[in-house]
Amino acid sequence: MTFKRWGFLFGSAEVIRDNAAQTVLPSIVAHGDLERANGQMWSAEQITGQFIGPPVAGLLIATSMALPFGVDASIYALSAALIWMIALPPRKTTVSAKFLPALLEGLGWMWRNPLILRLAIMLGAINAVFIGGMTILVLYAQEVLALPSTGYGVLLTFGAMGGVAGGLFAPVVAGRLGMRRSLLAALGTFVTVNLMLGLFGSPALAGLALFLEAAAGMLWNVVTVSYRQRLIPDDLLGRVNSVYRFFGWGAMPFGTMGAGALVAVLTPSIGRSDALHAPYLVGAAVCGLLLIFAAARLRFDTA
Repeated sequence: MTFKRWGFLFGSAEVIRDNAAQTVLPSIVAHGDLERANGQMWSAEQITGQFIGPPVAGLLIATSMALPFGVDASIYALSAALIWMIALPPRKTTVSAKFLPALLEGLGWMWRNPLILRLAIMLGAINAVFIGGMTILVLYAQEVLALPSTGYGVLLTFGAMGGVAGGLFAPVVAGRLGMRRSLLAALGTFVTVNLMLGLFGSPALAGLALFLEAAAGMLWNVVTVSYRQRLIPDDLLGRVNSVYRFFGWGAMPFGTMGAGALVAVLTPSIGRSDALHAPYLVGAAVCGLLLIFAAARLRFDTA
C-alpha cells in the first residue's frame, strides 16, 4: 500500500475519531461542564500534537527509522484500550440506518434549525480563510518577514501556544461573555489578526497574530461545539455533527486553492511581497462580513 493510501486512511480515521469524541462527550460529562471538558481536551491535543510529538518523533527517528512507527502503533493500542474502559451510561437502542438515510436525516435536522446551519456555513468560511493563510505562510515568512526556516517553526509554535491558552481560558471567557458575545469577540479577533498580517511585515506582530488567531479559534470551537452538544438530540448528534463538519471542513480545499491562485494572479501586477499580503486582506474582509452577519443574525436562546 502506498503512502498516499495510508495518508487517506489515517485522515479518514481521524475524522471518524473526532466526530465520535464530540458525540460521546455529553454522555461522559455533565452539560454544565461541556465548555471546560472541550477546552481541556483540545488543549491536551495541542500540547501532545504540537509540543511533545514532533521532538519525540525526531529523537526516535535518530535512533531508528522504524522505531517511531512501532511506538505509534503501541500508543494507538493503548488509546483503544483506554477507550474500551470508558463506562458510558445506558441509553435506548436506536435503529441503525444506512448511510444515505442517516446523512439525509442529519441534514434535515440541521435544515430545520437555521442557527446551526448558519454556524456551519460560517465555520466553512472561517476555515477557508484560515487554511488559505496557512498555505502561504511559509512563503510569507521567508519572503516578507525574511525569516530562516527555524523562524517559521517559531511562528508555528506561537500558534500552538495560542491554541493551548485558548483551550484553557475559553471556558472562562465564554462563561463571562456568553455565547453570542464570545463568537463576536472571536470574529473580531480574526479580522484583527488578518489585518496585522495583511498590512504589516513584522515577525513580532506575525507571531502575536498567530497566537491570537489560534486562541480565538479555540474560543469559537468551545462555544459552538458545546452548544451543539446540548441542543442536538443524543440519537442524532453523530449524524448532525458529520454534516456540520462537512460544511466546516469541506471549504478548506477551496481556501487553499484560492489563496495560491490569488498570489499567482497578483504577483505580476503588484509584486511578490504585496501579493503575499493579499490573502490576509481578503481574509480580513471575509471575517468582517461574517462579524456583521453574526451581529445581525446570531441569536441564542441563552446568553
